[in-house]
Amino acid sequence: MGSITPPGPALLRRFRRGAPGRSRLLLAAVLFLAFLATFAVDWAVSPAAHAATSSPSASASTSAPTGPCVVSPTNGCIRGTILDSERDPASGVAVDVAGAGGFAQTATTDDSGRWSVTITTPGQYTVSVDQDSLPKGQYLTNAADAERKVTATLNANVGQIFQLSDQQGATTQADTSSFSFTRAWQQFASGIRLGLLIALASIGLSLIYGTTGLSSFSHGEQVTLGGLLAYVFANQLGWNIWVTGIVVTLLCAATGYLQDAGIWRPLRRKRISLTQLMIVTIGLSIAAQYAFQYFFGASTVRIQQGNPETVSFAGITLTVQSYVAMAIALVVLVATGLFLAKTRFGRATRAVSDNPALAAASGIDVDRVIRFVWTLAAGLAGLSGVMLGLVLNGVNWQTGLQLLLLMFASVTLGGLGTAYGALAGSMIIGIVVELTNLVLPGDFKYATALVILILILLFRPQGIFGRAERIG
Repeated sequence: MGSITPPGPALLRRFRRGAPGRSRLLLAAVLFLAFLATFAVDWAVSPAAHAATSSPSASASTSAPTGPCVVSPTNGCIRGTILDSERDPASGVAVDVAGAGGFAQTATTDDSGRWSVTITTPGQYTVSVDQDSLPKGQYLTNAADAERKVTATLNANVGQIFQLSDQQGATTQADTSSFSFTRAWQQFASGIRLGLLIALASIGLSLIYGTTGLSSFSHGEQVTLGGLLAYVFANQLGWNIWVTGIVVTLLCAATGYLQDAGIWRPLRRKRISLTQLMIVTIGLSIAAQYAFQYFFGASTVRIQQGNPETVSFAGITLTVQSYVAMAIALVVLVATGLFLAKTRFGRATRAVSDNPALAAASGIDVDRVIRFVWTLAAGLAGLSGVMLGLVLNGVNWQTGLQLLLLMFASVTLGGLGTAYGALAGSMIIGIVVELTNLVLPGDFKYATALVILILILLFRPQGIFGRAERIG
């Protein structure tokens, strides 16, 4: 006669076997509820924003809604700034916006010279300035430019800037891109701003190359990740922007740590060649871009919805976000440089960058240093993404990809593997690219980085701070 198992232990064993399944089910339920809560917040906010900013499109002419336009999934904004000949805000200027379906709306510039119009249907619109409403003694620098065609989309902003002159007919259509010292000074300041923000990401890219010999083509996606996470926390969840910046930087740094722990260190131990590792970074870049597009869409999203305030200083007009971003970037870059130069771990990082084999023979944990470099690089790139999203007034799934060429040109110009070289190269690239906008229209200015990169490789392949090496 067989033994009979007591019912108590059997039930206990069955309960223990089922516990992991229930834990996974509970975790899935919590994640699903969090997902629903996020969309519930978005659903609750979007109708209110739409009701506050939308306007009828069938009327022949309507006045602009009270308050600045705020983009949402159901509407977009056409906005701009009008400055007088002294680069002071021009208030009380009427701007007419017309579109398909009889859409017609008039906005008036406020005390800061800004105007905005809400649109609820994507398409092409005509923006025109009522020249009779211009301040006395002020004229458009080009009267033929009083009417412009723009293409607007939902959940995005389209900006237009009109410049005034104290001389009637001061310029012609052919002269709008002519050189002037005032414009060059403004572009020079914009170049410093761009250079500082590129340097945040480029230093990490240079350190990764210096310690591992790997050119990471997925580094631009770390910049995009920082900007999109800032959009989620600051815009969708309503977090304070300072708290958002800190949390996003830490989260991006964590992704760098996890990348090295889960991908790069195991591949290094397998002695995979650098060419194969570089192909992995290209695949990782493409996968991340499609993931961003899947979760956030292809449109540009804003971290902060309000109109950016502008401040004029020494003949330069930039947004408050630009000044703050430049200050933060400068402080972080100086702190990073001091860390690499003055601390023991920073000296170990430079030793691994100079000669990994000798550093290992000296007792330095090379894997630990490389893990730290990946973490630092991802954190700085994420912070750069937050700053760029605020400065550019938007971020999308390919923001980092658009800056990747600038980053590679910066680290090549400064010297591959050197942090100080990446900083110097970024500043030069940023200034040259922005000054190129004096003669080249739109995003053609980024082609300058490619020209600089080719010239560097032809005449000084080691860069400014790099050392020439014998090959063969």
